[in-house]
Amino acid sequence: MAAPAERRFVLKLGGSLANGPWLAPWLAALAGHAGPLVVVPGGGPFADAVRAAQARWRFDDRAAHRMALLAMEQFGLMLAALSPTLRPAASAASITRAQREGMVPVWLPTAMAAEAPDLAPSWDVTSDSLAAWLAGRLGIRRLVLVKSAPLERAGASAAALVASGVIDAALPALLSRHGLACDLVAASAHAAWARGEMPALRLAAEGFR
Repeated sequence: MAAPAERRFVLKLGGSLANGPWLAPWLAALAGHAGPLVVVPGGGPFADAVRAAQARWRFDDRAAHRMALLAMEQFGLMLAALSPTLRPAASAASITRAQREGMVPVWLPTAMAAEAPDLAPSWDVTSDSLAAWLAGRLGIRRLVLVKSAPLERAGASAAALVASGVIDAALPALLSRHGLACDLVAASAHAAWARGEMPALRLAAEGFR
C-alpha cells in the first residue's frame, strides 16, 4: 500500500554539505526518519569541477548538463557509502523497491533525466529543479531543499531568492507546473528537523509566502 501523499516527500541534500560540518548530522537524521522519502544529492564539489572545466574548455551546455548529472551521482554514491540505510536508485521502480525494503533511496538522475525533453540543458536547471522534476514524476507534492546558504529572508520573493543564488532560475516554474510546496531548510537545522519540526522558509507553487 502506498504511503499517504502528505507523508511522501523528496529531500535535496545540498552538495555544499560535502565541505562543511553538517553532512554527518544530516545522514544520521535521514537514517532515523520513519516516513517515506527520496534523497536527491546535490552536485557540490563534483559539479564545481564541471563548471571549472567548461569555463576553461568552452564545451557546450548539453555536455555540461550530462556531466553535472554525473556529478550528482558521485555525491549520491558517496552518501550511500557513508550510510547503510541509504541505497542508490536510478529508476522509479528502484526507488519504490528501496522504500519497501525499509531503505532510503538516493536518486542517481542520469538514466531518468539526461534525455528528458522538459529539462533544459542549462545551469538554470540545477539539483534544486531536478529534485522538483523528480517529485513531479513520482506524484509527490512536497519538496525539501537543505541549504548551506543563509535563509534569513522570511519576506523574500522567489525572484530575490533566484537572484541571490539560493535557488535556481528554473525552480519556481517547476513548482508551479507540478503543484509542489517547497520548504527551504538551513543545513544547521538538522536536529530540529529530526525532531519533526520544520524551521523552514516555505516556497509554494504560487510564490514565496
